[in-house]
Amino acid sequence: MVRCFLIHTVCPVSGLSAGESRVLYSRVFGPDEGVLTEQHRELGPEERRLLQKEKVAVVARQVRSAVSLSREASGRLPVETVPGEEALALQEATSGVVRLRAGEPFSEEMSALWMGVQNLGFTLVCEPHENLLLAEGTLRNLTRHCLEQALLKSSRIDAVLSRLLPHGQLLFLNHRFAQSLEKEVAAYMAK
Repeated sequence: MVRCFLIHTVCPVSGLSAGESRVLYSRVFGPDEGVLTEQHRELGPEERRLLQKEKVAVVARQVRSAVSLSREASGRLPVETVPGEEALALQEATSGVVRLRAGEPFSEEMSALWMGVQNLGFTLVCEPHENLLLAEGTLRNLTRHCLEQALLKSSRIDAVLSRLLPHGQLLFLNHRFAQSLEKEVAAYMAK
């Protein structure tokens, strides 16, 4: 199961310190970890929300660091593209996996698959037993939809997530089913 999907900055943004990353969108799937652990059971809803927000921020910082390291090691800088050249940006994207140890920030070990496109990071946090190839394909699909539609509106991202990643479950897609999902998403975006 996918625990969360997030979109965040991976390059310096004005108003943030050098190592910081701004989370632009996040969606958490599955049970609230704060209710499940003994130490967080007494927290109120607002404290749980803040704890969850901090966990997402920790993931964003770790992914930002991995993206920076990957780009420095490869010698490639982010490609600046104009609207309409999203396919080029997606081809030039860097990607990878970061292992999140138990307690950093989740109570159990997780894997964070990331894709760095221009100045944005797209990240899926998965449980360790998930099929990482399937998760990578899903992440590429989600990223492509977000870039093509300039989908940085949360309602549109939610609609795409509900079709491509229902309730945090990765879907095995054959060609026909993938085409029908594409049509559904395109129909929704035309509204």
